[in-house]
Amino acid sequence: MFERIAFIGAGRLARTLAPAWAAAGQRVVAVASRQPGAAQDLALHLPGCQALAPEAAVHSADLVLLTVADDAIASVAARLPWRPGQAVLHCSGATELAALAPAEALGARIGGFHPLQIFSDPARAAALLAGSTVGIEANDAALSARLHDLAAALGLKPLSLRPGTRAAYHAAANLAASSLLAVLAEARQVWAAIGLPPEAALAALLPLARGTLDAAESRGLAGALSGPVARGDAGVLTAHLQALEGLGAEHAAFYRALLSRQLDLAAEAGRQPEALLALLRSQLQLLQSR
Repeated sequence: MFERIAFIGAGRLARTLAPAWAAAGQRVVAVASRQPGAAQDLALHLPGCQALAPEAAVHSADLVLLTVADDAIASVAARLPWRPGQAVLHCSGATELAALAPAEALGARIGGFHPLQIFSDPARAAALLAGSTVGIEANDAALSARLHDLAAALGLKPLSLRPGTRAAYHAAANLAASSLLAVLAEARQVWAAIGLPPEAALAALLPLARGTLDAAESRGLAGALSGPVARGDAGVLTAHLQALEGLGAEHAAFYRALLSRQLDLAAEAGRQPEALLALLRSQLQLLQSR
Protein backbone atom coordinates (compact mmCIF):
# COMPACT_ATOMS: atom_id res chain seq x y z
CA MET A 1 0.00 0.00 0.00
CA PHE A 2 1.28 3.48 -0.78
CA GLU A 3 1.81 5.46 2.39
CA ARG A 4 0.66 8.84 1.04
CA ILE A 5 -1.65 9.70 -1.87
CA ALA A 6 -2.30 13.13 -3.36
CA PHE A 7 -4.71 14.39 -6.01
CA ILE A 8 -3.98 17.21 -8.42
CA GLY A 9 -7.47 18.24 -9.48
CA ALA A 10 -10.58 18.23 -7.28
CA GLY A 11 -13.28 17.50 -9.82
CA ARG A 12 -15.85 14.73 -9.93
CA LEU A 13 -13.35 11.89 -10.31
CA ALA A 14 -11.26 13.04 -7.35
CA ARG A 15 -14.43 13.54 -5.32
CA THR A 16 -15.24 9.90 -5.98
CA LEU A 17 -11.86 8.17 -5.68
CA ALA A 18 -10.35 10.11 -2.77
CA PRO A 19 -13.17 9.42 -0.26
CA ALA A 20 -13.48 5.82 -1.49
CA TRP A 21 -9.79 5.14 -0.90
CA ALA A 22 -9.85 6.94 2.44
CA ALA A 23 -12.78 4.79 3.52
CA ALA A 24 -10.81 1.71 2.44
CA GLY A 25 -7.88 2.64 4.68
CA GLN A 26 -5.63 4.46 2.22
CA ARG A 27 -3.91 7.69 3.33
CA VAL A 28 -5.03 10.56 1.13
CA VAL A 29 -2.87 13.39 2.45
CA ALA A 30 -3.28 16.23 -0.04
CA VAL A 31 -5.57 17.73 -2.66
CA ALA A 32 -4.65 20.57 -5.02
CA SER A 33 -6.79 22.43 -7.52
CA ARG A 34 -6.73 25.60 -9.60
CA GLN A 35 -9.94 26.32 -7.67
CA PRO A 36 -8.71 26.40 -4.04
CA GLY A 37 -12.24 26.24 -2.67
CA ALA A 38 -12.85 22.91 -4.39
CA ALA A 39 -9.64 21.46 -2.90
CA GLN A 40 -10.53 22.73 0.56
CA ASP A 41 -14.04 21.31 0.37
CA LEU A 42 -12.75 17.87 -0.61
CA ALA A 43 -9.95 17.88 1.97
CA LEU A 44 -12.42 18.69 4.75
CA HIS A 45 -14.13 15.36 4.12
CA LEU A 46 -10.90 13.32 4.28
CA PRO A 47 -9.18 12.61 7.61
CA GLY A 48 -5.60 13.87 7.71
CA CYS A 49 -5.88 15.55 4.30
CA GLN A 50 -4.82 19.11 3.44
CA ALA A 51 -5.62 21.44 0.59
CA LEU A 52 -2.23 22.47 -0.77
CA ALA A 53 -0.62 24.14 -3.74
CA PRO A 54 0.21 21.59 -6.47
CA GLU A 55 3.96 21.71 -5.75
CA ALA A 56 3.39 21.11 -2.04
CA ALA A 57 0.95 18.30 -2.76
CA VAL A 58 3.55 16.58 -4.94
CA HIS A 59 6.18 16.99 -2.22
CA SER A 60 3.87 15.46 0.40
CA ALA A 61 2.96 12.26 -1.46
CA ASP A 62 4.40 8.97 -2.67
CA LEU A 63 1.67 8.51 -5.29
CA VAL A 64 0.10 11.42 -7.14
CA LEU A 65 -2.99 11.21 -9.34
CA LEU A 66 -3.49 13.87 -12.01
CA THR A 67 -7.29 14.07 -12.07
CA VAL A 68 -7.30 17.00 -14.48
CA ALA A 69 -8.78 17.41 -17.96
CA ASP A 70 -7.12 15.21 -20.58
CA ASP A 71 -5.72 18.17 -22.49
CA ALA A 72 -4.08 19.50 -19.32
CA ILE A 73 -2.24 16.32 -18.30
CA ALA A 74 0.96 16.96 -20.25
CA SER A 75 1.27 20.61 -19.22
CA VAL A 76 0.60 19.86 -15.55
CA ALA A 77 3.10 16.99 -15.60
CA ALA A 78 5.72 19.27 -17.17
CA ARG A 79 5.66 21.91 -14.44
CA LEU A 80 5.61 19.91 -11.21
CA PRO A 81 8.67 18.89 -9.11
CA TRP A 82 8.68 15.10 -9.37
CA ARG A 83 11.30 12.99 -7.64
CA PRO A 84 12.86 9.56 -8.26
CA GLY A 85 10.76 6.64 -7.07
CA GLN A 86 7.56 8.65 -6.85
CA ALA A 87 4.54 7.24 -8.69
CA VAL A 88 2.58 9.54 -10.99
CA LEU A 89 -0.73 8.48 -12.53
CA HIS A 90 -3.25 10.02 -14.84
CA CYS A 91 -6.85 8.89 -14.95
CA SER A 92 -7.55 9.44 -18.65
CA GLY A 93 -8.82 6.61 -20.77
CA ALA A 94 -7.57 7.93 -24.11
CA THR A 95 -4.28 9.65 -23.20
CA GLU A 96 -1.07 7.64 -23.57
CA LEU A 97 1.47 7.52 -20.75
CA ALA A 98 3.79 9.64 -22.90
CA ALA A 99 1.93 12.66 -21.48
CA LEU A 100 3.71 11.87 -18.19
CA ALA A 101 7.17 11.80 -19.81
CA PRO A 102 8.39 14.86 -17.83
CA ALA A 103 7.76 12.98 -14.57
CA GLU A 104 9.45 9.86 -15.92
CA ALA A 105 12.47 11.92 -16.99
CA LEU A 106 12.89 13.02 -13.34
CA GLY A 107 12.89 9.40 -12.16
CA ALA A 108 9.23 8.94 -11.28
CA ARG A 109 7.32 5.82 -12.18
CA ILE A 110 4.29 6.51 -14.36
CA GLY A 111 0.98 4.82 -14.98
CA GLY A 112 -2.68 5.11 -15.87
CA PHE A 113 -5.70 4.31 -13.68
CA HIS A 114 -8.99 4.71 -15.56
CA PRO A 115 -12.16 3.48 -13.84
CA LEU A 116 -14.84 2.47 -16.35
CA GLN A 117 -17.75 4.23 -14.71
CA ILE A 118 -19.82 7.40 -15.07
CA PHE A 119 -18.74 10.18 -12.66
CA SER A 120 -21.37 12.86 -13.36
CA ASP A 121 -22.72 12.16 -9.85
CA PRO A 122 -19.80 11.31 -7.49
CA ALA A 123 -22.03 9.85 -4.76
CA ARG A 124 -23.72 7.50 -7.21
CA ALA A 125 -20.39 6.67 -8.89
CA ALA A 126 -18.90 5.70 -5.53
CA ALA A 127 -21.74 3.24 -4.99
CA LEU A 128 -21.09 1.73 -8.42
CA LEU A 129 -17.30 1.35 -8.16
CA ALA A 130 -17.32 -2.13 -6.67
CA GLY A 131 -17.65 -4.56 -9.56
CA SER A 132 -16.69 -1.99 -12.19
CA THR A 133 -13.57 -2.39 -14.31
CA VAL A 134 -10.49 -0.15 -14.23
CA GLY A 135 -8.01 0.17 -17.09
CA ILE A 136 -4.47 -0.11 -15.70
CA GLU A 137 -1.13 0.57 -17.36
CA ALA A 138 2.29 1.13 -15.79
CA ASN A 139 5.88 1.51 -16.92
CA ASP A 140 7.16 -1.10 -14.48
CA ALA A 141 5.90 -4.30 -12.90
CA ALA A 142 6.09 -3.05 -9.30
CA LEU A 143 3.84 -0.08 -10.03
CA SER A 144 1.43 -2.32 -11.93
CA ALA A 145 1.17 -4.57 -8.87
CA ARG A 146 0.51 -1.54 -6.66
CA LEU A 147 -2.25 -0.35 -8.96
CA HIS A 148 -3.85 -3.77 -8.85
CA ASP A 149 -3.82 -3.50 -5.04
CA LEU A 150 -5.43 -0.06 -5.18
CA ALA A 151 -8.08 -1.41 -7.54
CA ALA A 152 -8.79 -4.30 -5.16
CA ALA A 153 -9.24 -1.84 -2.29
CA LEU A 154 -12.22 -0.38 -4.15
CA GLY A 155 -13.58 -3.68 -5.47
CA LEU A 156 -12.56 -2.73 -9.02
CA LYS A 157 -11.71 -5.39 -11.62
CA PRO A 158 -8.33 -4.59 -13.21
CA LEU A 159 -7.90 -4.65 -16.99
CA SER A 160 -4.29 -4.39 -18.21
CA LEU A 161 -3.83 -2.03 -21.18
CA ARG A 162 -1.04 -2.27 -23.74
CA PRO A 163 0.90 0.85 -24.78
CA GLY A 164 -0.57 2.55 -27.83
CA THR A 165 -4.09 1.16 -27.37
CA ARG A 166 -5.69 3.70 -25.06
CA ALA A 167 -7.58 5.75 -27.66
CA ALA A 168 -9.20 2.66 -29.18
CA TYR A 169 -9.95 1.27 -25.71
CA HIS A 170 -11.59 4.54 -24.72
CA ALA A 171 -13.54 4.79 -27.98
CA ALA A 172 -15.01 1.36 -27.28
CA ALA A 173 -15.95 2.49 -23.79
CA ASN A 174 -17.65 5.56 -25.24
CA LEU A 175 -19.61 3.33 -27.60
CA ALA A 176 -20.88 1.38 -24.60
CA ALA A 177 -21.79 4.52 -22.64
CA SER A 178 -22.76 7.80 -24.31
CA SER A 179 -23.40 6.13 -27.67
CA LEU A 180 -26.33 4.34 -26.04
CA LEU A 181 -27.78 7.80 -25.48
CA ALA A 182 -27.32 8.58 -29.17
CA VAL A 183 -29.35 5.50 -30.09
CA LEU A 184 -32.13 6.52 -27.68
CA ALA A 185 -32.04 10.06 -29.09
CA GLU A 186 -32.45 8.65 -32.59
CA ALA A 187 -35.44 6.56 -31.44
CA ARG A 188 -36.98 9.69 -29.89
CA GLN A 189 -36.50 11.62 -33.16
CA VAL A 190 -38.22 8.86 -35.15
CA TRP A 191 -41.17 8.85 -32.75
CA ALA A 192 -41.45 12.63 -32.99
CA ALA A 193 -41.39 12.42 -36.79
CA ILE A 194 -44.44 10.15 -36.82
CA GLY A 195 -46.39 12.22 -34.33
CA LEU A 196 -45.67 10.37 -31.11
CA PRO A 197 -44.83 12.62 -28.14
CA PRO A 198 -41.03 12.76 -27.84
CA GLU A 199 -41.30 13.48 -24.10
CA ALA A 200 -42.84 10.01 -23.69
CA ALA A 201 -39.98 8.24 -25.48
CA LEU A 202 -37.67 7.71 -22.52
CA ALA A 203 -40.42 6.43 -20.26
CA ALA A 204 -41.49 3.97 -22.96
CA LEU A 205 -38.06 2.89 -24.24
CA LEU A 206 -35.86 2.79 -21.13
CA PRO A 207 -37.52 -0.36 -19.73
CA LEU A 208 -36.85 -2.02 -23.09
CA ALA A 209 -33.22 -0.87 -23.01
CA ARG A 210 -32.77 -2.05 -19.43
CA GLY A 211 -34.26 -5.43 -20.27
CA THR A 212 -31.82 -5.78 -23.15
CA LEU A 213 -28.84 -4.92 -20.95
CA ASP A 214 -30.02 -7.35 -18.27
CA ALA A 215 -30.31 -10.06 -20.92
CA ALA A 216 -26.81 -9.27 -22.20
CA GLU A 217 -25.43 -9.58 -18.68
CA SER A 218 -27.01 -12.99 -18.18
CA ARG A 219 -26.77 -14.45 -21.70
CA GLY A 220 -24.03 -12.49 -23.47
CA LEU A 221 -24.46 -10.10 -26.41
CA ALA A 222 -25.31 -12.71 -29.03
CA GLY A 223 -27.60 -14.59 -26.66
CA ALA A 224 -29.52 -11.42 -25.82
CA LEU A 225 -30.23 -10.49 -29.44
CA SER A 226 -33.95 -10.21 -30.16
CA GLY A 227 -36.22 -8.66 -32.77
CA PRO A 228 -36.38 -9.18 -36.54
CA VAL A 229 -32.66 -9.89 -37.02
CA ALA A 230 -32.74 -12.63 -34.38
CA ARG A 231 -35.84 -14.08 -36.05
CA GLY A 232 -34.47 -13.72 -39.58
CA ASP A 233 -37.51 -11.66 -40.56
CA ALA A 234 -36.44 -10.07 -43.85
CA GLY A 235 -39.87 -8.57 -44.53
CA VAL A 236 -39.93 -6.63 -41.28
CA LEU A 237 -36.41 -5.31 -41.82
CA THR A 238 -37.33 -4.14 -45.31
CA ALA A 239 -40.41 -2.40 -43.93
CA HIS A 240 -38.30 -0.74 -41.21
CA LEU A 241 -35.81 0.64 -43.71
CA GLN A 242 -38.47 1.82 -46.14
CA ALA A 243 -40.30 3.64 -43.35
CA LEU A 244 -37.11 5.30 -42.16
CA GLU A 245 -36.13 6.30 -45.69
CA GLY A 246 -39.46 8.08 -45.83
CA LEU A 247 -38.49 10.12 -42.77
CA GLY A 248 -35.05 11.01 -44.13
CA ALA A 249 -32.07 9.14 -45.52
CA GLU A 250 -29.98 9.81 -42.41
CA HIS A 251 -32.42 7.80 -40.28
CA ALA A 252 -32.19 4.80 -42.58
CA ALA A 253 -28.39 5.04 -42.78
CA PHE A 254 -28.08 5.07 -38.99
CA TYR A 255 -30.39 2.06 -38.66
CA ARG A 256 -28.65 0.17 -41.45
CA ALA A 257 -25.26 0.52 -39.74
CA LEU A 258 -26.73 -0.89 -36.53
CA LEU A 259 -28.38 -3.76 -38.40
CA SER A 260 -25.03 -4.77 -39.86
CA ARG A 261 -23.63 -5.24 -36.36
CA GLN A 262 -26.79 -7.10 -35.29
CA LEU A 263 -26.26 -9.52 -38.17
CA ASP A 264 -22.75 -10.17 -36.86
CA LEU A 265 -24.28 -11.05 -33.49
CA ALA A 266 -26.87 -13.25 -35.15
CA ALA A 267 -24.09 -15.16 -36.92
CA GLU A 268 -22.30 -15.55 -33.59
CA ALA A 269 -25.46 -16.84 -31.94
CA GLY A 270 -25.85 -19.47 -34.68
CA ARG A 271 -29.63 -19.57 -34.43
CA GLN A 272 -30.24 -18.78 -38.11
CA PRO A 273 -28.86 -20.55 -41.21
CA GLU A 274 -25.91 -18.84 -42.87
CA ALA A 275 -27.90 -18.64 -46.11
CA LEU A 276 -30.61 -16.57 -44.42
CA LEU A 277 -28.09 -14.20 -42.86
CA ALA A 278 -26.41 -13.79 -46.25
CA LEU A 279 -29.80 -12.94 -47.75
CA LEU A 280 -30.42 -10.32 -45.08
CA ARG A 281 -27.01 -8.75 -45.74
CA SER A 282 -27.66 -8.63 -49.46
CA GLN A 283 -31.04 -6.98 -48.87
CA LEU A 284 -29.36 -4.33 -46.75
CA GLN A 285 -26.88 -3.60 -49.52
CA LEU A 286 -29.65 -3.54 -52.16
CA LEU A 287 -31.73 -1.09 -50.16
CA GLN A 288 -28.68 1.07 -49.57
CA SER A 289 -27.88 1.28 -53.30
CA ARG A 290 -31.32 2.53 -54.25
